[in-house]
Amino acid sequence: MNKRTQLFFLLLIVTLIASFVGHLFAGQVKITLSDYWNALFHLDESNTNHLIVREFRIPRAVIAVIAGAGLSVAGMFMQTLFNNPLAGPYVLGINTGSSLFVAFSMMTGLSFLQSDVGIISSALLGALIFGFIILFFSFFTRHHVTLLLVGLMLGSFTGAIISVLQTMSSAQELKAFTIWTMGSLQHVQFDQLPLVILFFALGTIGSLFLIKPMNVLVLGEKSTELLGLNIQSVRVFTIIITALFTGVVTAFCGPIAFVGLAVPNLTKTLFRTQNHSILLIGNFFIGAIFLLISDSIIQLLEATIQLPINAFTSLVGAPFIIYIVLKRLK
Repeated sequence: MNKRTQLFFLLLIVTLIASFVGHLFAGQVKITLSDYWNALFHLDESNTNHLIVREFRIPRAVIAVIAGAGLSVAGMFMQTLFNNPLAGPYVLGINTGSSLFVAFSMMTGLSFLQSDVGIISSALLGALIFGFIILFFSFFTRHHVTLLLVGLMLGSFTGAIISVLQTMSSAQELKAFTIWTMGSLQHVQFDQLPLVILFFALGTIGSLFLIKPMNVLVLGEKSTELLGLNIQSVRVFTIIITALFTGVVTAFCGPIAFVGLAVPNLTKTLFRTQNHSILLIGNFFIGAIFLLISDSIIQLLEATIQLPINAFTSLVGAPFIIYIVLKRLK
């Protein structure tokens, strides 16, 4: 690791800490450090500030880190696996797969499916199934654009099914799902954090085993075979890890666009490397920072306008992706 990379990592660590602290103190209600300390270790349920800290500020900041890091790492793996800088969980339909199965959970009326375990299971299953569908089509497509079109068509297909489900659901179920589709980081409760962190930790540990295979995949499939790497097992394991990250984030936050697409491209641009040990850490930090800053801005604007996180990330991410496309066409 050269000095330039070390300096970047040091800067990212400082920025992440500053962004996390800034996020904790963003919002309309002024909270002191003593409020945070007491809310964690001496909770007084009659104290409004304590409840705001415990039920809103801390869970929202933690899920911002997890969602930003998880989606960015998942996007990095997808782009390397399909050798396509425009690949990502949202574009290739993995997010829409999660959304479809969550729609089944929220609009079927079955109590188990509407529980935390039911929604997480549905989101993970949907992401996994659609991930393998994309993987299947990748065997028959030779051009990157074709695979992107397949992802868009899958998105349209699932959107149609969701529309049918919405016509059959009750007003309460429809309202809950509509709010969920807008994307938000404030749906996670404090007692749900251990479950979310557990899934994220499993995905992170699994990601470490993909560093070496991803570095080999950069050399091309022919070189990969010569080096004795089992491509099929790498593809399956990559889809599982991507589904784990995407599913848990989508279950608790709703669909969040462009994070898994824009951040990996930005990370490669900044670090100028194909070494996935560096890119993995870089995507973790930059994704977390991006979502923390984005949600802090949303909180600061709450008095003026209510912005869903999905809308904000699209407003920021879409122009950057257009720039990437135009740059590649030159």
